[in-house]
Amino acid sequence: MKTKLSFKESLTVTSMLFGMFFGAGNIIFPVYLGQLAGRNVWPAIIGFCITGVGFPLLAVAALGISKSNGLLDLSGRVGRKYGMFFTCLLYLTIGPFFAIPRCASTSFTVGIEALLPQGMSPRIPLAVFSLIFFAAVLWFSLRPSGILTWIGKFLNPVFLVFLGILLVTALVLPMGHVKDVVPAENYTSGAFFNGFLEGYNTMDALAGLAFGIVVVNVIKNLGVKEPDSIAKNTVKSGIFSCLAMAVIYVALTVVGTQSRGVYEMGANGGEVLANVAMHYFKIAGLVILSLMITFACLKTAVGLVTSCAETFEDMFKKGPKYKFYAVLFCIISFIFANFGLSAIIAYAIPVLMFLYPLAITLILLSLFGKFFGYDKKVFVSVTALTLAAAVFDLMKTLPENIVSALRLDVPVGFASKILPFFDLGLGWICPALAGLVIGLALHFAFKPKTA
Repeated sequence: MKTKLSFKESLTVTSMLFGMFFGAGNIIFPVYLGQLAGRNVWPAIIGFCITGVGFPLLAVAALGISKSNGLLDLSGRVGRKYGMFFTCLLYLTIGPFFAIPRCASTSFTVGIEALLPQGMSPRIPLAVFSLIFFAAVLWFSLRPSGILTWIGKFLNPVFLVFLGILLVTALVLPMGHVKDVVPAENYTSGAFFNGFLEGYNTMDALAGLAFGIVVVNVIKNLGVKEPDSIAKNTVKSGIFSCLAMAVIYVALTVVGTQSRGVYEMGANGGEVLANVAMHYFKIAGLVILSLMITFACLKTAVGLVTSCAETFEDMFKKGPKYKFYAVLFCIISFIFANFGLSAIIAYAIPVLMFLYPLAITLILLSLFGKFFGYDKKVFVSVTALTLAAAVFDLMKTLPENIVSALRLDVPVGFASKILPFFDLGLGWICPALAGLVIGLALHFAFKPKTA
C-alpha cells in the first residue's frame, strides 16, 4: 500500500493548502498587528503564527487522522444537534456574516477609498463598489467559468509577486526602525497573547475544519489510504505551505511596525497597506495593488459562496436548493460589507472568541482521539465546559454599548474573578482542561467497548 506522496504530488498538495489558507484578506491582519505591537513585534508574531499557521494545518491533519468525512461528521462526535449548530455557525462565519463581506470591504479600503477626494464620505462609493462586486460574485457562483481558473493561475501569482516586491522594498528601505516604535497600550505587555488572539481574525483554523476534507480526499485519490499516512503526508506537504505563510506574515508584520515611522496608527490593516503602497510606488503602486487584491478577493468570495451554498444544500436536503443559498448569501454579504472593514472586524471578534476555543479543542481531541477511542464522553465533557467559558469571552468582547444595555458587565466581572487567563482572552483553557480530566475519568471508569 502506498504510504507517501511523490515530490510532485506533495507540491500539488502544498499549493492547494497555500491557496486555501492564504487569501488577500489575510495580509491586512499581520500588517496591522505590526503597528500595534511596535518594538514587541517578535512575541506577537510567534503568537499570531500559532493560530494563523499552526492550527489550520492541524485542522486538516485532524480530519485525516480521525477518519472523518467532513466537519459535520467531526463535530458530530459531540452530538448530532451540536454538530449541526457548530457546522452552521462556522460556515456562516467564514461565509456571509464576516469573511465574504470582508472580501469586498478589503478591496475597497485598499484601493478605492485611498483614491477618493479628501473629505468625501466613503459610504456611497462603498455601496456602489460592493454592489458591483457581489453582482460579479453571484454571476460566477451561478455559472461555472474558466475565468476563475485564469484568475487563480495568473492573477494570484502576479499578486504574490507584486506583494513580494512591495515587502522587499519596504524591508530594504524601511520607513522606520522597529526598536523605536512604541507599542500600543495593550501590547506593552502580553504581546504574545494578543498576537495569538489576533490570529483568530485570519479564520484559517475554521477554514481548515471546513475545507480540509478536500485536501484529505486529494491525498486519498493519490493512493494514500491509511489514516496515519494521510495525516503524515498532509503535515509533510503542509510544512512548505506553512513556511511560506509564516515568512509572508513575518514580513508584513515587520513592515507594519516600520510604517509607524512615517504614518500614525491606521484604522485597520487595509488602510495601513494602502499607505505603504502609496509611500513606495505612489498612485501606480496603489492601483496595481488594489486591482490584484480585488481579483484575488473576488475569487475567494466566489469560492466561499459556492462552498457555503453547497454545504447548506447538502445539510438540509429537504430545504432550498443551491441557487437560493447563493443568492441569499450574496445579499447578506452585500449588506454587511457596507458596514465597512473596521466594523466587520470589530463585530467578528466576539464570534471568533466564541468559535475558536471550540474549534481548537475539537482539533486537538480529534488529533489525539485514538488514545481514548474517540469516546463521546470526552468530547462532550471538554466541549461543554469550553463552550460555557467561551460565552464569557464572547460577552467580554462585545461593543461597550451592548455590554451596558444588557448589563453583561456583571457576568464578565464574575468570570474575570474565577477563570484564570480570562483577562488575556484565554479563559477557556482551564475549563477545557477540567473537561478533559472529567471526560477521561468517565472513559476509563466505564471502559467503552467500541471506539
